[in-house]
Amino acid sequence: MSSPVPEGIRYPWETPPAEGEAIEVAKGVLWMRLPLPMMLDHVNVYALDEGDSWTIIDTGFSSKRSKAVWATLLAGPLAGKPVSRVIVTHHHPDHIGLAGWFQSEHGAELWTTRTAWLFGRMLQLDEQAIPTQETLNFYRSAGMDEDVFNQRASERPFNFSDVVDPLPLGFRRIKEGDVVRIGGRDWDVHIGNGHAPEHATFWSRDDNLVISGDQILPSISSNIGVYATEPEADPVGDWLEACERLSQYAKPDHLVLGGHKLPFTGLKTRMRQLIDNHHGALDRLVDHLATPQTAGDCFPPLFKRKIEGSAYGLALVEAIAHLNHLYHVGSVTRTKRKDGAWLWQNKE
Repeated sequence: MSSPVPEGIRYPWETPPAEGEAIEVAKGVLWMRLPLPMMLDHVNVYALDEGDSWTIIDTGFSSKRSKAVWATLLAGPLAGKPVSRVIVTHHHPDHIGLAGWFQSEHGAELWTTRTAWLFGRMLQLDEQAIPTQETLNFYRSAGMDEDVFNQRASERPFNFSDVVDPLPLGFRRIKEGDVVRIGGRDWDVHIGNGHAPEHATFWSRDDNLVISGDQILPSISSNIGVYATEPEADPVGDWLEACERLSQYAKPDHLVLGGHKLPFTGLKTRMRQLIDNHHGALDRLVDHLATPQTAGDCFPPLFKRKIEGSAYGLALVEAIAHLNHLYHVGSVTRTKRKDGAWLWQNKE
């Protein structure tokens, strides 16, 4: 009789694969890493053996360095076999960045959700030399720090086209409830939301593997942000719904292969942490709003540390996301200041 698997979070591999190398985490499943030029300096990608070819899940940024790493991987751990299919979990550039390159240069077929493809292709085509007026108005409404605002207003914003290769027309849609065959296994597709709309996760029917992208990560929280594209969105509500729904599939022996950090076990525990962390942040934020505050004033209760430098933008959009959620559920009110910034206050 087998012993029960502990519920606590554990990491079967303490050290990630070196650049250009791979670790086999299950039969025919390779874990690799691509570099990112930011604080979170890597993205995990996976290759599943199809016999005469590979399916790649997520791709890294488009850059000369990433393409060189892929060349090393293709010739080394992937043994020169072709990539016949790329599956993208969601539209963020560290995941979709080289999908078009694999299509155009390697003849791979792209599988992803409809929303991921539409967002990825739209943003890749939408190149901006300076921020749009809508974006600047959005920054003003958030109460962005004046020095940060002035800097951003005068410089080239982040563009997908800088780190995402063009996406050719044509993809195969995956959706909630699909069963897809990858690497000799049948996988149930379950869709997450909050971090990215219509984010695909894959749950093997044949063994204990879960490929979770950025929907489920260990040790760090996925960024949940609101942007000028949909300023009234409630991604925190979407996130909490998705976490509650996906947690029902968690089993004690699941090995979760995420988009960042290390593969882990203890999925049920991690799902509860992800849910509780955001409820705790919302409770602290409500208390903070005893007096009117802008989104830019709400970093202390949410992050409990000083936010500066490149982290400011991600913190701001996450603060707006939590404020929007409280507004949508009726816990706070908001009024617009003369300078265009929303002032938020609890109803207590």
